[in-house]
Amino acid sequence: MNKRKLITRMTVVAGLLMASGITNAAEVPDSEQVSKLLSEAKTMAFQLKEDAETMESYTRSNTTWESHAGAIAQIKERVNALGRQVTKLKDAKANASPWQKTAIDRINPCLDELSAYTEAVIERINKQPKLLATAEYKDYLEANADYAGDLAAMIDDFVDYGRMKKRLERLTSKLEVPVAK
Repeated sequence: MNKRKLITRMTVVAGLLMASGITNAAEVPDSEQVSKLLSEAKTMAFQLKEDAETMESYTRSNTTWESHAGAIAQIKERVNALGRQVTKLKDAKANASPWQKTAIDRINPCLDELSAYTEAVIERINKQPKLLATAEYKDYLEANADYAGDLAAMIDDFVDYGRMKKRLERLTSKLEVPVAK
């Protein structure tokens, strides 16, 4: 990450922390368990994004329906694994800080949409494996790639927020900067 982007993110995080009062000592501290689960979800989401983008690229080549079937099976496996990770996050939600709860709440709807498009692709391949060049099928693959990308970016932003928040808290303590109440 370049220095300018890092400074911009730090400024945004600092502003959000001060505006929302998250730095108040009475606030619920971040859960290390939830932070770890979110970090793992980030990795899983990026793998899913890569697979969905690769499969979407099949629409621009003469890829066999068997290749499509194998790719969507991998995507479904990753969606299911991420779903299990979301279940772990929900189980840990009671100990989460407010921003972590927000992250957990926002991941599931996006994952549900991604899952629905994944199922639509599977259904299409199963019903009409020879008709994968249609506009409708290409739209499904594009939507799948878009939702996977959006999900990965959102989780990445929450993980970055948590890291920046933690860093800002350490700097606040180290510099003995007064915290707004």
